[in-house]
Amino acid sequence: MLENMEKEMNFWDLCRACGQAVKNGCRTVCGWLATLVRLTYRMWWVVLPVLILAIAAAFYYTRQDNLTFKVRAVALLNGPSIEQFEQRFAPFRSGQNFGEAEVAEYVLDFVARDFRTYRVIDVYADSLPDYIDLKCKTLPTDTINVQMHDRLCVEFRMKSRDLHRLADLERKMLTYLNADQAMQTAYAAYKPDLERQVRFNHEQLEKLDSLTSQYYFHSTPGASLTAISNGMILSGDRRVYIFLKPIYEQQARTERVDQRVALATAPVVLENHFAVQPAPVNGRRRCLVLFALFGWFAGCVLAALIEQRKRLIAWLKQ
Repeated sequence: MLENMEKEMNFWDLCRACGQAVKNGCRTVCGWLATLVRLTYRMWWVVLPVLILAIAAAFYYTRQDNLTFKVRAVALLNGPSIEQFEQRFAPFRSGQNFGEAEVAEYVLDFVARDFRTYRVIDVYADSLPDYIDLKCKTLPTDTINVQMHDRLCVEFRMKSRDLHRLADLERKMLTYLNADQAMQTAYAAYKPDLERQVRFNHEQLEKLDSLTSQYYFHSTPGASLTAISNGMILSGDRRVYIFLKPIYEQQARTERVDQRVALATAPVVLENHFAVQPAPVNGRRRCLVLFALFGWFAGCVLAALIEQRKRLIAWLKQ
């Protein structure tokens, strides 16, 4: 029993052990950096040319026609499910099994590469997209950040010298996606249901308009009226507040459905054209820092090999 008690560690002992581990790690890193600095000072004639070559490579890699940009658009699914879209989109990721599709030339020739899809999130439960989950942190069971089932963000990368072919790529990509028979079947079943929603919402809006007109203009002016609204009895001339909120809500629903039916021209459409993100992936400032660090480290390794060449040769001859 006493031995078990001696082996137990309380919270302060745990904090002390963690602090000591962090201290030892920082000391080791500082020791390595000091060694590299001393080696750079002794063998500067080796490290400096390698560093210059690395910076020159960074400038060449970030030249204007070699800049790589991310391109994004939100795809609207009119009937097809997310799984059907992902299955049809799979050849874009691998660059294989395109068959005779015209879009294959853009993928196989690396005009567009690194295709990805991200879920679109609805936060306010109004069937409108609020943001794109680029970090893939949300879950299908999340009830606050809800993953939308009719929208998906498509992203890929293109070099600046190929951006003039973006419009042609968009057209051929949509043609390829909408040629799938399963997606066409889902679209054919979805379109009549959407048209019924349009008719229903317009009928409800007309009923509210006619009811409002009857209540506003065909009742006795100044009469003491009694009405029920949201579970409350309103007595007196309070007519403006009864139908205003329902009318606004129904008008908003009708506008959303009208917009949706206007966009539902194919199984897959884009809410916006493919947009090029302004910041390049291989930006010059970022690449200069990374290439300079790599060049410095590579120069130090080469300098260490030259400095210890006699020991290295002796070790190889053993």
